[in-house]
Amino acid sequence: MSEQNDGDLGRLRAGPILYARGQGPDGNRVAALLVRPEAEAAPEVRLEGQAPIRPRLIASLFGAGIWRYEFSVPEDAPAAYAVDSERYEIQPVDAPAMRIAYVSCNGQEEGDLDRDVSERDVMWSRLAREHEDHPFALLLQGGDQLYADDVLRCHPDVEAWAALPMARRGEIGLTDEMTEAIRRFYFFRYLVTFSRPAFAALSARVPSVMMWDDHDIVDGWGSHPASMLDSAVGRALFVAAREMFLLFQLAALEGDLPDIAFDPRGRTLGFALRYRGLSLIVPDLRSERRPDRVMDAPGWDGFVGAVAETPPGDRVLVLSSVPALGPRLSLVEATLDVVPHRSGFEDDLRDQWQSRVHRDEWRRFLEALAERAGSEAGGGVTVLSGEIHLATRGEMRLSGGATIHQLVASGISHPAPLGTYPILLGLLARLGESPVEGTKIRILPLPGSRSTYCAERNYLVLAREDEAWTAVWELEKSLRTSKLPI
Repeated sequence: MSEQNDGDLGRLRAGPILYARGQGPDGNRVAALLVRPEAEAAPEVRLEGQAPIRPRLIASLFGAGIWRYEFSVPEDAPAAYAVDSERYEIQPVDAPAMRIAYVSCNGQEEGDLDRDVSERDVMWSRLAREHEDHPFALLLQGGDQLYADDVLRCHPDVEAWAALPMARRGEIGLTDEMTEAIRRFYFFRYLVTFSRPAFAALSARVPSVMMWDDHDIVDGWGSHPASMLDSAVGRALFVAAREMFLLFQLAALEGDLPDIAFDPRGRTLGFALRYRGLSLIVPDLRSERRPDRVMDAPGWDGFVGAVAETPPGDRVLVLSSVPALGPRLSLVEATLDVVPHRSGFEDDLRDQWQSRVHRDEWRRFLEALAERAGSEAGGGVTVLSGEIHLATRGEMRLSGGATIHQLVASGISHPAPLGTYPILLGLLARLGESPVEGTKIRILPLPGSRSTYCAERNYLVLAREDEAWTAVWELEKSLRTSKLPI
């Protein structure tokens, strides 16, 4: 059932969806989200051998109730919980042998709901089967969990707004009817997307760590001109997308963010999770983005502070929705400047850390990571990214001998790009570039591959065996890569 045809709300359900909340005094904290028709009572959720967990109704929208349950599980032993009579097992994050999955780009720009589910979710199904054989403790989702670009067709006046040149989009006013159509679109798109069988099976058993990117709002959000971003309709799109992101990707409300957040006031939605020997740092690269910046002061203060406050010896995983190590895209931007008819790719290039307008911020981002990786407290720094619909990896070697790894897995369900796109990126990657003095960045093939970029749908698996970390990519056609020590 699509978000445009939601007549029987009793059929629209989602969850349980688990969310990682980091280490707490009583174990590792987890939140569970369940969506049920408003007329139904809250489902009973309980850990094995314990009393039912007290639910909280965090929202009632479009005839559906959104319930949140918060609880703690053991740090180093499996746990199980039940929703009504169905049992789900959760793996420990702090066990010496532990596995993490990373995915991104869950959809496509147009007609995502029209695709055959078995074809669309082939990699999700493979990931769910892998969990059955070798369970994951965390599921990291690094951006574009939702492809919401069809929101531009949710109402005739929104469609008219999208048809105007960017400079004229302030001419269309916003009505209550348009606002309601926009909110309804995002709400039901989340319900449909998060209820798909393979995703639902995983998200009920593996706590997720999610951060949004542009398609969770609309393609290129933040990199478009101010005339689009600040128009009445543009702001309504962002406000509605943010509301539903908080509900479905953070299990949170405006003004009620979890204590893992960088900023409790929500000026940025980044956060950090701490486990024994493991820190996950998750900056928000969309809320404050403008054509001339990636993050504003709240985002930077939160990110830099989270890196500095990481406990000594922790392995650090940083989720950067767009790759932090990438090819020399400033050359492409310079070429576009002299092309008589612009290509329409400007916002895609402006989205990247390597854009010339973001060079100072790119340097600041990498310097923060390099300072951590090169210090005595450093336990290894790895950046996880998606967005480019290709799989690849990179290394940033520091003068002291440490290496920052960049692992890119994209996309879990977005079709692999055709044509010369991977080849052109590979040629640009050969030029090399590093904005940080004394470092060298290299873009490298996946283990066992000759091509720098792999044009197949994919996901990434990180594994810790005692203190040793490795990474492998699962590719749709080429299957498993060999292990990469990180």
